[in-house]
Amino acid sequence: MKRIHIHVNAEVGSFTSSVTFYSALFAMPPTKTRENYAKWMLEDPCVNFVVEVIDTPGGRPGIHHVGLQVDESDELDLILDKMKATSAPLLEVGKTVCCFSKSEKNWTMDPSGVRWETFRSFGDVAEYGEKTLEEFANYVSSHPL
Repeated sequence: MKRIHIHVNAEVGSFTSSVTFYSALFAMPPTKTRENYAKWMLEDPCVNFVVEVIDTPGGRPGIHHVGLQVDESDELDLILDKMKATSAPLLEVGKTVCCFSKSEKNWTMDPSGVRWETFRSFGDVAEYGEKTLEEFANYVSSHPL
């Protein structure tokens, strides 16, 4: 694979305070901001770090999910093959609009319940789009580990 960005999505209690904190920590403002959503695309280390207010039942501040972001569709396909080999719950989403981006993605979950998203983004959009993680949560509840 050419390059992978590690993706970390943090659910926050105070959006404004979190943006201020992470902007200071990363020594730069977010590269994308929308209502209740901010993303930093860091090159060193290669991290796609997102903070957002997520209105989910039982939600609490902390790491919401992690992921692997790739640049090319064939790289995403290679990771999908590896995900299939794990026999863990898998949701193949394909092309979608999510998190203010056009993307293609898939979801899985490790044995401890950590949600993993693999994706490739290829354009910005004005709307948040689908919450594919909710679809994955519904899938996992009917296909337990």
